[in-house]
Amino acid sequence: MQTNMGTIDRGVRVAVAILFAILILTNVVSGWLAIVLGVLAAVFVLTSLIGFCPLYLPFGINTCGRPAGKGRA
Repeated sequence: MQTNMGTIDRGVRVAVAILFAILILTNVVSGWLAIVLGVLAAVFVLTSLIGFCPLYLPFGINTCGRPAGKGRA
C-alpha cells in the first residue's frame, strides 16, 4: 500500500477530526449526527496515520506531490 496523502492533507484531516471531537464532547451536536461525526473523525485520524485514503484510488488523486523517482531528467 503506497501513501497517497501529503502532509497538508493529513494535517487538515486531523484538525477536522479534533473539531468534530470538540463538537461532540461539548454537546453542540448529539444523537445520530454525533455518531456520524464520530465515525468520520475516526476515519480521518486512521487515514492520516497510515497516509493512505482508499477513496483517492478510483479518482487517481495523490496529494503527496511528485512520486518518488519521478524527478527532472
